[in-house]
Amino acid sequence: MIAFRNFALRRGERLLLSDIDLTLHSGTRVGVVGRNGCGKSSLFAAILGEVEADRGDIDMPTRLRIASVAQETPSLPDSALDFVLSGDQDVFDVIRAEAAAMDAEDYDAVADAHQKLDELGGYDAPARAGKLLHGLGFSAESHLRPVSDFSGGWRVRLNLARALMKPSDLLLLDEPTNHLDLDAVLWLEQWLLRYPGTILLISHDREFLDGVCTHTLHLNDGRAKLYTGDYTSFERQRAEHLRLQQISFEKEQAEREHLQKFIDRFKAKASKAKQAQSRMKRLAKLAGTEAVRAERAMHIQFGQPAKLPHSLIRLNGADCGYGAGARILEQVGFGLEAGDRVGLLGPNGAGKSTLVKTLVGELPLIDGERVAHPDLRIGYFAQHTVESLTEGQSPMWHLKEIAPDAGEQALRNFLGQWYFVGDRAFESVDGFSGGERARLALALIAYRQPNVLLLDEPTNHLDIDMREALAEALSDFDGAIVLVSHDRHLIGLVSETFWRVADGHVEPFNGDLDEYAVWLKARSTKLDQAASKARSEAKVEAAKPKAAPKSQAELGKLQKQVEKLEKRMAELDSQLAHIQEEMARPELYQSDGGAVLLQLGEQQRKLEAERAGAEADWLAAYEALEQG
Repeated sequence: MIAFRNFALRRGERLLLSDIDLTLHSGTRVGVVGRNGCGKSSLFAAILGEVEADRGDIDMPTRLRIASVAQETPSLPDSALDFVLSGDQDVFDVIRAEAAAMDAEDYDAVADAHQKLDELGGYDAPARAGKLLHGLGFSAESHLRPVSDFSGGWRVRLNLARALMKPSDLLLLDEPTNHLDLDAVLWLEQWLLRYPGTILLISHDREFLDGVCTHTLHLNDGRAKLYTGDYTSFERQRAEHLRLQQISFEKEQAEREHLQKFIDRFKAKASKAKQAQSRMKRLAKLAGTEAVRAERAMHIQFGQPAKLPHSLIRLNGADCGYGAGARILEQVGFGLEAGDRVGLLGPNGAGKSTLVKTLVGELPLIDGERVAHPDLRIGYFAQHTVESLTEGQSPMWHLKEIAPDAGEQALRNFLGQWYFVGDRAFESVDGFSGGERARLALALIAYRQPNVLLLDEPTNHLDIDMREALAEALSDFDGAIVLVSHDRHLIGLVSETFWRVADGHVEPFNGDLDEYAVWLKARSTKLDQAASKARSEAKVEAAKPKAAPKSQAELGKLQKQVEKLEKRMAELDSQLAHIQEEMARPELYQSDGGAVLLQLGEQQRKLEAERAGAEADWLAAYEALEQG
């Protein structure tokens, strides 16, 4: 149980929260909602002891175990698996001690480590860490890659997996679905439903909040109110509360006016003085109900395309990827016409972003053709678009870069429509929040008046109000839209058709998002069954008559060989990943980049051959070690 007693919180000169008195009971899953800047993340910091309350207290059990997601991940040489495993620090320390004892051939220490693991229930810890990585979209071969190899978005996922790995009674999650694909969001939702402790969850994803939360904590104007139910239930209750508040306010105002008229008329008359005094006391005792202050709904628009031909772009028999050695999608037949609204669905890493980049022209085709209308004008929002804004520059500077001949007042008017009003249009983006940066990136796209919008996860960092405004703007857009998003509410509102990207193919999906979730679960079950079958076959093989048991020295030698090969495979995976990144650079596909591509392709083939050999050697050594 967590209790806030007369709690107040200040950040600098600004009072974020005041007079908070509420109790959160154990086992509840609480969605923390409110507009950006209302104090949600600061409340988490107070619970973690990172900031002090301005007044009052937070009462928590003394031995409460709290897990939260770190904001930064250092560039570590540790493998992804070890990094996640270290979330359960006690188990991880024993596993490292066991490895050190094995290296030193101290088999008494190895036995002690085994006993401690048994006491901690830690034998399945590596398997649990692997399942977390798998659920969050990491391929099996990436588990041994060093943390330093992963990009920022994937490191966010690693931090999330590490937090979920930590034994805890209270789990604090601040925007956990950012940088996740839809399949990872669906997996995380199910994981949280099985979590036995208390959850405090900050999220702007309505469907995710509805799927997870039992309660909703709304922060607004420095106050906090706890509602029973999910986000949709909260919206209904709040709307009814505001309706009743407005009725009470209007009734009270009418009574005030009536009392004041009597007082003004009769307070000077001796015969009515007593009645006037009585009414003055009544007037003083009225509750002072506040009028409902309607929160301004956000409204944005993309405007009408400068030109809107019917047939805009098409891929015919297209093979897509990062060169012949990294073919992701095959024989793609996909086209866009004016008014199309397509939601792309598919498992993590299946090629949704690859398809979008191919439509943009950022990735050249491996085979097939890309046919684009001469008047095609694409507005492209990629997952890295927000980071591509120029540091130190203002929204006005960014807009002038694409419209150097436009008048300043016209540009100011346009930025004002996207809520960069007054001096805000001239402030450096360095101080902007993630949501403000994303809003600016969308504004720059809108200014160009595109006839095709290709949006790859545009809602990261956007709050609920801005997501609603984006959905409305997309609904009013006359051009074509391709949308990749983990926000089920947005993709459900915007998309009229779905296409599924999976197993190297792109094809129409004749179902809704609920049916897609069922398909995804069935696919995962099928893959798990295949893996289970492979393990069963391995067990049958292992059960066959074995040679005489190996000595401890022989086992130690095999263990070292396995670890050496695992390390080498991780190094090779890292080198292959680097080559794939190099081969993805668009400039290599210009006329003078052929020699470099050939060289990279040759390096890739050699490394893949060495990787296959190392894996075969590792498998043989591992099986020998398992057989003892």
